[in-house]
Amino acid sequence: MKPLFVLMAICSLFYSQDLSAQTNQKNRVIILSDIEADPDDTQSFVRLLLYANQIDIKGLVATTSCWHRNSVEPESIEKIIHAYGKVQPNLEKHETGFPSEKTLLSLVKSGLPKYGMLGVGKGKDSEGSDWIIKMLEEDDDRPLWISVWGGANTLAQSLHKIKATKSEAVAKKMISKLRVYTISDQDDSGIWIRNNFPDLFYIVSPGDHYATATWTGINTFFEGLNNEVISNKWIAENLQQNHGALGAAYPDTAWGVEGDTPAFLSLIPNGLNNSEHPEYGGWGGRYELYKPDFSKTTKGSSIVEIAPETRHIWTNADDNYTPYIFSNYGRAVKKDTLTFNGYKITLARWRAEFQNDFASRMDWCLSSYAQANHPPIPVLSHPESITVKSGEGFGLDASKSTDPDGDSLSFLWFHYPEAGSYEGEVKFQPENAHAVYITAPKVEKKETLHFILKLTDKGTPAITRYKRIILTVLPK
Repeated sequence: MKPLFVLMAICSLFYSQDLSAQTNQKNRVIILSDIEADPDDTQSFVRLLLYANQIDIKGLVATTSCWHRNSVEPESIEKIIHAYGKVQPNLEKHETGFPSEKTLLSLVKSGLPKYGMLGVGKGKDSEGSDWIIKMLEEDDDRPLWISVWGGANTLAQSLHKIKATKSEAVAKKMISKLRVYTISDQDDSGIWIRNNFPDLFYIVSPGDHYATATWTGINTFFEGLNNEVISNKWIAENLQQNHGALGAAYPDTAWGVEGDTPAFLSLIPNGLNNSEHPEYGGWGGRYELYKPDFSKTTKGSSIVEIAPETRHIWTNADDNYTPYIFSNYGRAVKKDTLTFNGYKITLARWRAEFQNDFASRMDWCLSSYAQANHPPIPVLSHPESITVKSGEGFGLDASKSTDPDGDSLSFLWFHYPEAGSYEGEVKFQPENAHAVYITAPKVEKKETLHFILKLTDKGTPAITRYKRIILTVLPK
């Protein structure tokens, strides 16, 4: 091992000290939910509230959708918050900053009980649409995420009013703060928003054909992947039963488990997620900015009218993913013989990790600190942004990583080709040491490569945190 560390020391001379790590600020978010259209909204609210100290929740708005056209049920959101209130003091024993039940109740709002564009126009303001504007007017430079779990007409009305009542300069500034992630199109206001506000940051798999949406990777059965973590048995044992009032509020799956959760998964600070860069990939999936080819979209039995996109949007992107699996002898991990491809796998590849994270936080509802597991803390011995020359070697080192519970740690480093500009794959061994040595590819032009550290403890359930190292390779 000694030559390895000598080489690492030499290569450290080439490191760039300019960091590109994302800010530690909490992401602001307003939820738009057609709660009671499907139990999965309630499931997603339960998960969201367990991260309420890590995500800055600014609004919880009951809306309509194509599945729930003529009513809104804010009282159903309040019911979940009441269950949260019973466990909030115990959650504080594990991490601080969980908002009070009273604070969250004050954020519950209603949209109009009208479907889609019938609820957009002059005189069609609602408590929810005005609240979005109020949050945009706050003296806060952070982006405001709108996490849309149902129809988007409450957001559409906010935008309609902003355009009608604000100066062009003020409206542009307000809209520039918005970041939208919609769970497909569940009313006809989504395409209206995208057509009329071409500069709005918008993540969507357009139309209501859920089978062709990235977010469905959360509940798709993949032959050869870990599907146990979305099974009804796993849910009952790890979430619903013997986990206090909030676990008891988690309903059985009726259609697909937690179909709305991907709309906020990438807002959770875990070292992998970077909400401002959907192309980097994270718990909520990976997306690229382009105008989808409408000719490849089939109408089928679509409820929401499908129309051609007139602008670039953040939408489906493909990953090739070969899992690492446990090995009984020799090196503790090895690559599987199965490789998965497609846009759903950009989300499903992290599924076991974000489900275990959820289960660990659900344990916090009743357990003392000593009885529960907590996230490991990855620590790099170098910057998260590195620059080297073509063909040169460099080292990655996370040997100073720790675990608050004193658990043993497993390290896994891998190149994430789709997240960077370099189209090849960089291989190295051993991938599971706390420090690795890698040779940069030979390049003819400037290229970027993303290397991910996956640090997992051996607690129960096992929890994973990450570090993303962005490598810039310059031609000689």
